[in-house]
Amino acid sequence: MATQRPSSSTNSEDTEKRERDNSSCSEEDEKIITSSSPSSSTPRCKHDVFLSFCGKDTRKSFTDHLYFDLKRKGILVFRDDESLERGKCISHELPQAIQESQYAIVIFSANYASSKWCLRELAEIVEWEEKKNLKIIPIFYHVNPSDVRNQRGNFAEAFAAHEKDLKVDIKEIDTWRNACRKVGNISGEHINGDRYESTIIQQISGMIFYNYPMLNILIHDNQKLICWNKIPCRGNDELIAYGIE
Repeated sequence: MATQRPSSSTNSEDTEKRERDNSSCSEEDEKIITSSSPSSSTPRCKHDVFLSFCGKDTRKSFTDHLYFDLKRKGILVFRDDESLERGKCISHELPQAIQESQYAIVIFSANYASSKWCLRELAEIVEWEEKKNLKIIPIFYHVNPSDVRNQRGNFAEAFAAHEKDLKVDIKEIDTWRNACRKVGNISGEHINGDRYESTIIQQISGMIFYNYPMLNILIHDNQKLICWNKIPCRGNDELIAYGIE
């Protein structure tokens, strides 16, 4: 018989990914990301894209370059180290940010599955993909998609470590495995060094820009806020602007 594991807590894990000043969260707060469930009413989308990534692998490289290329196109991106309000508890903010996004870009990298926080994000993303039709774009950054789907290689080692951790509920680990399996089966970008990363980044940001039916691009012009709506019109993109004094 398998040993019953207590419910998980995110209190001191993945500190390299989530450094925060003045963020004092209770233990109950930190369980929110694993227990939040979609309500009957779908929230209004506040972000165009939510980025899920392992900071130690890609924060200062691929993820950073992708983030700023999306921003240059006027796409509203949630990246936890910049988008969270100072002093607010990350466990409250991140699930809400996922729920309020239209796209989730999941950047699988060598240490992604070693991070319980990343896996909890992934499970939340999959839940909202099923409930709200959140669009998921997986990026396999120097990892094989089959390793993600089948938890092999680095992913096998990471899950073996989680299973030995008695602080982690075995049911939660099963949820993580299912999330990896599902997202690993989605067609995405496989980055393995055979193409320029800048080209791949432009393809990803361009795909989101041109496939978003109502992409709001906010541009500050002196003291006037101009909102550009990109609306598909007879096969072409038509830009409509209105000003708010």
